[in-house]
Amino acid sequence: MADLSRFFNNYPLIPVVAQDHATNEVLMLAFTNAEALEKTLETGDAWFWSRSRRCLWHKGETSGNVLRVVSIFASCCDDSLLYRVEPAGPACHTGAVSCFFNEIEPEG
Repeated sequence: MADLSRFFNNYPLIPVVAQDHATNEVLMLAFTNAEALEKTLETGDAWFWSRSRRCLWHKGETSGNVLRVVSIFASCCDDSLLYRVEPAGPACHTGAVSCFFNEIEPEG
């Protein structure tokens, strides 16, 4: 297994953007720790750290809407990751394809 410590030298959790490999649509934002990243690399499915439940979270473990990871890219500063994924259904717990559907209109 590759040394992943560089991602977690400054922060125990880092953000992960999940993007649909086929459409380029941004599906969700979640957080990972070293253990979740290792499980993602081992299994090919997206694993995250749930900040609300304070535990590892296999995306889709209850819904079946797993995210199959096609590739992973690190940001230039190694402080965030991009997962390019093949979703097996909606990414959002609301049933929406993407978690980003609440547009905020600028004033003026």
